Amino acid sequence: MEKIRIGSKIPVYPMPIALVGAHVDNKPNFLTVAWWSMVNFKPPLLAVVINKGHYTNNGIKENKTFSVNIPSSDMVKATDYCSTVSGFEEDKSTLFKIFYGELKTAPMIEESPLSCECKLIQTVEFASHEVFIGEIVTTYSEEQYLTHERPDIKKINPILYSMYDNKYWKLGEHIGVAMHIGKNYK
Repeated sequence: MEKIRIGSKIPVYPMPIALVGAHVDNKPNFLTVAWWSMVNFKPPLLAVVINKGHYTNNGIKENKTFSVNIPSSDMVKATDYCSTVSGFEEDKSTLFKIFYGELKTAPMIEESPLSCECKLIQTVEFASHEVFIGEIVTTYSEEQYLTHERPDIKKINPILYSMYDNKYWKLGEHIGVAMHIGKNYK
C-alpha cells in the first residue's frame, strides 16, 4: 500500500469535546473546545487552545481560573449550541445548572459527567490562538460515572469530534488494556 501526501494537516483524530467555563462580566460563560489536552501529570495540568477573539478568554485572563467540563453524548445539542453563539452576543449562563468549587470563579456544569476546576498558571500566545495552561485544583464527578473510584470512559460517553468531516461521534468498543496488551508482542 502506497502512502500519499495529504498536506500539512493536524493529525489528532478524533478529539474529545470539552466545554470550557469562565466567569466573564460577572456571569458564567461556556465555550465548546476540541483543542485541549493533558500536559503534565504531577502537578496535573491541562491546556486549552482558544482563538484570541473568543469571549471566554477575557474571563480566564481576568480571574486566572477556568473549568474543563466533559459533556456526555446526550448533551450534544447544548454543547454544539455553545460553539455556534458567542458570549459577546448571547448569555449562555442559563444553559446549564452551574456549580462552583473552591476557586469560586470557575463555573462548572452539573450535567457534565466530569468537571475539572483549574487555576491558570501560564498563557502562551500564538498568532491567532492562546494556550491557557491550568493546574487542576479538583475534579468533580458522580458515582454513576466511576468504576473503582475512577472516571469510566464508557459511562461518561464523551462526544468525539472529527475535524475533517466536521462530525460528532460516540466511542466504539474496548480493544485492550494500555501498556499491557503488547507485552508479548514480537
